[in-house]
Amino acid sequence: MPFCVVLAAREPVAQSPASALCHFACHRTLAPMTSMPQTRLRRVSRYCAAALRACAFAGVTSLVPLIALSGVAPSAAHAADSADSNAGPAYGPELQGFDYPYPVNRFDFTSQRTPLHMVYLDVKPAQPNGRTVVLLHGKNFCAATWRETIDVLSGAGYRVIAPDQIGFCKSSKPAQYQYSFQQLANNTHALLASLGITRATIVGHSTGGMLAARYALMYPEETQQLVLVNPIGLEDWKALGVPSKTVDEWYERDLRTSAPSIRRYEQATYYAGQWNERYEPWVQMLAGMYRGPGKRIVAWNSALLYDMIYTQPVVYEFGQIRVPTWLLIGDKDTTAIGKDFSPPEVQARIGHYPALAKATHAAIPGSTLVEFPELGHAPQMQDPVAFHKALLEGLAAVR
Repeated sequence: MPFCVVLAAREPVAQSPASALCHFACHRTLAPMTSMPQTRLRRVSRYCAAALRACAFAGVTSLVPLIALSGVAPSAAHAADSADSNAGPAYGPELQGFDYPYPVNRFDFTSQRTPLHMVYLDVKPAQPNGRTVVLLHGKNFCAATWRETIDVLSGAGYRVIAPDQIGFCKSSKPAQYQYSFQQLANNTHALLASLGITRATIVGHSTGGMLAARYALMYPEETQQLVLVNPIGLEDWKALGVPSKTVDEWYERDLRTSAPSIRRYEQATYYAGQWNERYEPWVQMLAGMYRGPGKRIVAWNSALLYDMIYTQPVVYEFGQIRVPTWLLIGDKDTTAIGKDFSPPEVQARIGHYPALAKATHAAIPGSTLVEFPELGHAPQMQDPVAFHKALLEGLAAVR
C-alpha cells in the first residue's frame, strides 16, 4: 500500500491560504487506509504529497510517518504523485503575497512613455571588499531564487544587486511593451546608475545569461566581469528549425501554466531528472501568479518575453565580448526554447549543452569554462556547494 503522513505544525494552521491548504490536506490524509481500493489509495497519496508542499509554506516543522506499509516506498510514492498536484497559494500579478528573503526596493522610471517600477534586492555585506555583483534571473526565476547565492556572496564581502526585470515577478507588467534585450539591459544600467554603481560583475542565469551577454556588449567599460550560468541562446533555435509562434499563440500556451506543468519541466530540465522538496517554493512562486487575479497580464507579458527570446539571438556576437568571462555550465541541461513543439529531427539537434558550452567557450575570447557533469539547468540550486565554490573562485580571478 502507499504511505501516508501526519504533519505536526508549530502553530494552528488556519492563518493564510497556504496554511489553510495545509490543514485541508493533512485532514484528508488521515482518512482510514485499510482495505482501500487502489484508486482511493492513489488519491490519498496525492493528498499526502499536497500536504508536504503546502505545509512547507505554512511553517510546518515536523513530518512524522503515520503508516509505512510494504509495496511503495515513501520517496517513490511522493515522486509519482507530486507531479499531479496543482494545490498551492494564489499570488498577485506582481507576486503580492510572496515574501522575498531580503528587503525589497523599488526603482521608478519611465520607459517607452510608460511609468514603470523595477523591484530589486540590494544586499550589503558586513565586511565589504569593494566589489558589486549583479545577479540577473532567468525566465522562470526571480530575484528571490538567488537567495543562496546572495547569502554566499554577501558573506564573502560582495555587495549584491538582484533585480526583477520588467515583466517578471514583483516588477511592472505593462499591457504593451517592446521587449528587447537591449531595453532590459538599458533598464538595468539605469538602476545601477541610480545607485551610484559604475562598475560591477554581471552574473546571468538562463535568459538572464542572454541579457548579461547583451549588457557586456553594450557597457563593456562598466562590466568588470561576465559570468554566464547555463545561459540559453547558445544557439539560434529559429535557424535550427524550431517553428515560430505568434505572440497570441505564446499567450494561449502560457495560460495553461500550472504547478504540475512547471514541476515536470523543471525536474526534467533544471535538475537532471531529480527532485527535492526545497525546489517546490519556486514552483509555487510561479504557479501562484497563474492562480491569482492577474493571470492574464502575467501570461501576456510572458508571451511577449518568449517572442523576445526566440527572435533575438545573441550567439552571433559572442566573439565581440571583450570582458573577462566565466562559463558555469551544468552539462545535463537540455533547455531549448520551443523544443517541445518542434519536429523530432529538430528536437534531436538542439539543447546539447556539453557541445554548446565548448562552442561558446571557443567563441568568447579568453573565456574560462567550468562544467558540472551531473547537474542540469540550475546548478546554483541543484548543488549550491559545488556551484558557489566555482563562482567564488571565478570572481577572485579578477581584481
